Amino acid sequence: MHSFDAPFRGTEAIASGALTAYELRHGFVRLHRDVYVRRGVAPTARNRARAAWLWSAGRGTLAGLSAAALHGTKWIDGSAPAELLRAGHVRAPSGIVVRQGIPDDDELCRVDGMTVTSPARTGFDLGRTAKGDRAVELLDALCHATGVKPAEIREHACRHAGARGVSALRQVLEFVDGGAESPPETRTRLLLVRGGLPVPETQIHVRAADGRLLARADLGWRSWRVLVEYDGGHHWTDPAQRTRDIDRYALLESAGWRVVRVDARLLAERPDVVLERVRAALRAAGARW
Repeated sequence: MHSFDAPFRGTEAIASGALTAYELRHGFVRLHRDVYVRRGVAPTARNRARAAWLWSAGRGTLAGLSAAALHGTKWIDGSAPAELLRAGHVRAPSGIVVRQGIPDDDELCRVDGMTVTSPARTGFDLGRTAKGDRAVELLDALCHATGVKPAEIREHACRHAGARGVSALRQVLEFVDGGAESPPETRTRLLLVRGGLPVPETQIHVRAADGRLLARADLGWRSWRVLVEYDGGHHWTDPAQRTRDIDRYALLESAGWRVVRVDARLLAERPDVVLERVRAALRAAGARW
């Protein structure tokens, strides 16, 4: 039984008897030549990648955002074009970006039957092409999803030292930390580091004296027992989450940890306040840097 929630070739579906030509025309959306998906399926980066692969007839390599999505990276915009690497010039339809290039054999892998750049090569490409802090956010998310290390991405920068954007990539890698679980956590960490504070550790496990896990915090400094927590909107709008947070922060404080809480508005509109609160907490804990 086919759900057709992922892109597929129309001719193959008809030839196999899974669909009639009438059903294909009236119940499905044409994405590219002979590539369809069931009507009503929300566009995702993963589906766009598969559609591009089918359009290319397997003659290419999914790269960039498409590769990142296939590797399980979160926070990839589903409206962004799919990305392919191919030899020579190819005219691509709307929704697909084709770049010239052939990755080395050890820069390739297979995901769901499709040829994709490896996590490290994907990081190399994203870090060169994404702009500003978005590059750090994407590499944080890629490293978190795949376990690839910044040092592995840096090896590709050395291998392809003459490639466009390599110098920018090297600067981006100085700030990458795969512990970040969301773009706001990345932005919070960047604010702290650029504000002159010590580089924080990510995803700190706070335990009681008997070894029980009390909490896992976004950012902080174990030696000074200071934590920084980014609270998304549900922390303020969900009553059950709000109650859990009250209990959680009471536990942390009773265990001797100072906690500075940050939300989207503070981060965007009053970053100086965030920095001052974190500085004050660190100094109160005896930190010197």
